[in-house]
Amino acid sequence: MQGKILVVGSLNMDLVVNIARHPQIGETILGGKFYTFSGGKGANQAVAAARMGAAVAMIGRVGKDGFGDELRASADKDGIDTQYVIVDEREATGVALITVDAQGRNTIVVASGANFALTPQDLHTAKTAFANADVMVTQLESPLETIREALALAAQHNLRVVLNPAPAQPLSAELLSKVDYFIPNEREAMQVVGAETLESAVDQLLVMGVRNLIITLGEKGVMIVTPDGRKQIQAYPVKAIDTVAAGDAFVGAFATGLAEGMNMDESIQLGNVAAAISVTRQGAQPSLPMRKEINEFLGGQK
Repeated sequence: MQGKILVVGSLNMDLVVNIARHPQIGETILGGKFYTFSGGKGANQAVAAARMGAAVAMIGRVGKDGFGDELRASADKDGIDTQYVIVDEREATGVALITVDAQGRNTIVVASGANFALTPQDLHTAKTAFANADVMVTQLESPLETIREALALAAQHNLRVVLNPAPAQPLSAELLSKVDYFIPNEREAMQVVGAETLESAVDQLLVMGVRNLIITLGEKGVMIVTPDGRKQIQAYPVKAIDTVAAGDAFVGAFATGLAEGMNMDESIQLGNVAAAISVTRQGAQPSLPMRKEINEFLGGQK
């Protein structure tokens, strides 16, 4: 069956520079090629899900500028319902300044712009999108009060909720208890609770009400933690050239699996493959695979 996914989140234009290594504080280095890619964690996850075959709607904001026009057109091209992506008259479209080194490792600085003008009222205006979805996906590139309202509306419509806490910030037990699948990377898991080790973070997150904790570990795979226990699923070995959208590829594909009725482990496998393919390509949205590529990859693993 086709899954129906609602993404509440960010749309950014990614400004990317390839570099041999990341500079030290106060140091200027010469970079390589410069690229402009459609991005934003929300939009990336929406595109990832749409390319997996999900019916995707998105709620967000862009500026009344060229970047905003390009981002909306790009999402439309992937079949995403953008009727709830508002054009903000005051704020500029969000941008992300990204450097990618020779090992594919990245640093990212985001100027949020219109993303941080998304209000709880915008969500109520888009209530139909909640009524038509199976799964809601959100991140932390929008105001926290808006995320809280999104979780409340998702609960009213009995949606399963996937939260990717990026960029990380402290979160309350009240908020975490409303999330069905909490998907941070290792650093984000620690930052959300102010822990110094991953083990301590895991313990605290369980105490705070997280039901299904899925920690993405890059080339080491994924750690799954529930009140019943934990296990680790290995990543597929590939040669990475750009890890910018790996987490977003995982989240979008994982959410698609859930919306299609797959169990958590099956959905994680879908996410792992999507992430593995994405890191072998340059850019955020250009790296996100189609469902056919996922199937071919899995066929080659047998």
